[in-house]
Order: sequence, then structure tokens, then C-alpha cells
Amino acid sequence: MNQDRTPSGSSPRPWLRLGLYAAGAVVVLALVVLGARWYTGTEAGAGFLSAYPGRVALPESAPVGLPAWLGWQHFLNAFFIVLIIQTGWKVRTVQRPAAHWVRKNKGPFKTKKAPKRISLDLWLHLSLDVLWVLNGIVFIILLFSTGHWRRIVPTSWDVLPNALSAGLQYVSLNWPLENGWVNYNSLQLLTYFVTVFIAAPLAIITGLRMSSIWPAKAKKLNRLYPIEAARAVHFPVMLYFVLFVIVHVTLVLATGALRNLNHMYAAQDGHGWMGFILFAISVVVMVGAAFLARPIFIGPVASLTGKVSR
Repeated sequence: MNQDRTPSGSSPRPWLRLGLYAAGAVVVLALVVLGARWYTGTEAGAGFLSAYPGRVALPESAPVGLPAWLGWQHFLNAFFIVLIIQTGWKVRTVQRPAAHWVRKNKGPFKTKKAPKRISLDLWLHLSLDVLWVLNGIVFIILLFSTGHWRRIVPTSWDVLPNALSAGLQYVSLNWPLENGWVNYNSLQLLTYFVTVFIAAPLAIITGLRMSSIWPAKAKKLNRLYPIEAARAVHFPVMLYFVLFVIVHVTLVLATGALRNLNHMYAAQDGHGWMGFILFAISVVVMVGAAFLARPIFIGPVASLTGKVSR
């Protein structure tokens, strides 16, 4: 008898496999940490950290501090991203949706062809996408009109070795000193730049290609941008956002939670509890919204723009 199978003999033990993967990950992580600590302890490593401390000076015109609008933008972006990931995963994995939605074919959106029937999860996913894009447009306008783009857009090639330095400091567990109120370290800067100006646009253009809005009869355009290419990119981008959220929240809480949360939510540089309170409220709101994202609650809302059926 195969010892790696359940008593029924039909499938391998998932917990055993998961445990082996986890043990392997811990070993690899330990080796990486030891390697980073060894290198930073050498003369070459110490010299590299001295030459590139992990951050570059911002342009003189860059603003200092984080404004209030960035706090509510941060919450809205987190709110939409969490729900978009949740609904996107449902769209990808659920084979038999609990409910479906068909657009009302009348008024300014009336078409000759009958509207396509989609799952209610997909309707919610697309609706959240639209709200997220609109919020992103507001964010970009505020980012450039207030000059805060200078805090997350690289203006010097020195950002690359400094980002490597900051990464070495994180991995060696001698984390770089944080002062996000004045200047992000170079690894943060590059990560925020990639998230805002690369990952988000990729999520939008690949999601648009996969949606029913995309013109199906545009043969030349579809040959230039096949739907298979969009699908190949869209899911990895979602995984990037999942990883970003996990790492971002972990580092915020581990590198001075009260001060970081005050920066992000209360628009103040201090160690009070206001930022933490606002953060806690935002988490409750996001968890509540994730719980309510089911047919019994979203069905009545979806029925305002179409017909909901089982």
C-alpha cells in the first residue's frame, strides 16, 4: 500500500505536503538571512552599505510630510484591492456560481445584441474595478498637482544600488532606519513606483482585454493583443498585489507601528494612537465588506442595473 495516501487511497495527504513545503521555505529563508548577515559583516559588504546607505536625497522641491488626502486614498485603495482580489479569486476558482447577472438592455446602454449573462461574482469584480480606477484617477491627479509624485518617482540612478542596500539590511535583520514622513528608503520608493505606475496599469489593461467591453470583432487589434496574453499577465499581477499587501502590512507593523500608522492614516508625525484607531476601523470595514460580498447582500444592489437569477 502507498503510505503517502489517505485511508481511501484516493489522494495524498495535503498536510504532509504543506508541512514539507513550509519546512523547506524556513530552511531557504534561514540560509538567505545567514548569507546576508555574512556579507554585510565583511569589509566589502560594510563598504557597500557605507557608500549606499539605502536612501537617496529627494529633490529640493519635494514636499515633507504626508497630507490628509493621502490617508483616505490609502484606505480606499486598500479597500478596493482587498475586495478585488477576493472576487477575482472567486471568479477564477468557483465553477458553479451561486447567482448570475444580466444587464438591463435599455436606455443609453441598449444594444442590438442581447447582453451576456455573467456570474454575480464577476459583476461585483468589474464594479469594484471601475470604482478602483476612478479612485486611481483622483489619486494620480492629487499626486501630481501637489508635487508628492517626487516622493515615489526615481529621479536618480543611485536609487538602484541604494534599493539593493536597503534589501540587504532587511534580509540581514538589521533593518534600515525608517522616516517615511520625510523620505522613503530606496526599496520602498521603487516598490511604490512599480505598484502605482506599472502593476496598477497592467491590472487595468489586462482586465479590460478580458472583459465584455473589449470589441470582439476588432480582428487586427485582437491579433496584436490576444486574450491569452492578457490572462497570462493578469493573474501574476494579482499575486503581486497579494504579496505587496502582506509585506507592506508586516513592515508597517514591525518597524514602528504607531508612528507609521499615524503617517498613513492621521497625517501626523508622532507616536499617538489616532493612526492606530483609524487603521483598526478601516480593517473592521474591510472585513465586514468582504463578509457582505455574497449574493444575499449584493444581489439587491446588482438588481438595480440588471436581472439577478440563480
